Formats: sequence, structure tokens, C-alpha cells
Amino acid sequence: MTDTADFTPDDFSHENPRPAGWLSPEEIAVARAQLPLVYVDAVPVRVDDSGDVVAVGLLLRVTPEGMMTRALVSGRVMFHERIRDALLRHIEKDLGPVALPQVPASPQPFTVAEYFPTPGITSYHDPRQHAVSLAYVVPVTGDCRPQQNALELAWLTPEQACSDEVQLEMRGGQGVLLRQAMAYVGRLP
Repeated sequence: MTDTADFTPDDFSHENPRPAGWLSPEEIAVARAQLPLVYVDAVPVRVDDSGDVVAVGLLLRVTPEGMMTRALVSGRVMFHERIRDALLRHIEKDLGPVALPQVPASPQPFTVAEYFPTPGITSYHDPRQHAVSLAYVVPVTGDCRPQQNALELAWLTPEQACSDEVQLEMRGGQGVLLRQAMAYVGRLP
């Protein structure tokens, strides 16, 4: 599970104030220790003319420990932010401003993932926090480029994305979530 960029107090000033609903590093640490946070996970896909999923976009990231991993688009829902707006913001943050996501008029998650700081409670693990994530399959039609801390965006067939090799590159249960997404769209090999 990825997060929105963390900023230091020095990143904000009178001319560049902290966005509304944005918590300081200290405030988010307190919140994470006391209550579940709401996230969105997005599985970016390319679809053909009939709407069938033909490719899945996976980000390549380096963990703080120096490990290369594959990841989905993911991040927090901000205070007073609609779910669709959080999806659009995180897709733009990770895939670029011209990804052109096709979020449906009434977004319905394909599943709800519960990330726990304690491994083994569910398939999903985030050592920082207890988080509840609404997970979506989101077609994108534009030019996608990895942004922020992503090194690469790879478009894989659903079969490649669900392969054991790729699943081993995913952390925190995102491989399980990816397989659920492909089952949801009828593309689980």
C-alpha cells in the first residue's frame, strides 16, 4: 500500500500553506496509531473495444529497505474528499496528468481490503497502520508515465500479472488484490 507524499513542516509556508485536510507527519502518526484510515486501491487497466481487460498497469518501486517491488495505485482518502476524487488524485499522482482514468458515474469497489499492522489477520499487511481500502478496477485511456517514487510502469497481460513470478514481487497483499481484480473482470487465468 502506498501513501500520499509526506511533507515536512519546511515544505509549507505562508505563501504555500498545507492543503486543507492535510495532516502533519506528527498528526498522521498519531492518527495511524489510534484509528483505521480510509484508502483507495486502483488497478489500472487497458480495455479493448468490447470492454475486455487486455493489460494491467503495475508500478515498479523501491522500498525503504532497497527492495524492488511491483505495486498498484494506492493512497489515503483525505478529509472531505469524495472517493472518486481520491481515485483521480492518486491515479494522476502515480500515472501522470494525462492518464485519462474512466471512473464510473457511480464507483463501486470490487472488494474492501483490510490492511493490519499485525501480519496474518487478513491477506493484507501494512506495518504502519490499520487501513480500510476500497479497491477499484479503473480503465485508463491516456498516456501513462510513472510519477513520484515509481521507477517504471509496466503493462502486463492479466495472465502475466497473475503469474507466480509477478505475484512474488508484490508486497502487503497487493498480489492477492490484483488476482481478485482479475477474477472480478473475468480474466483470472
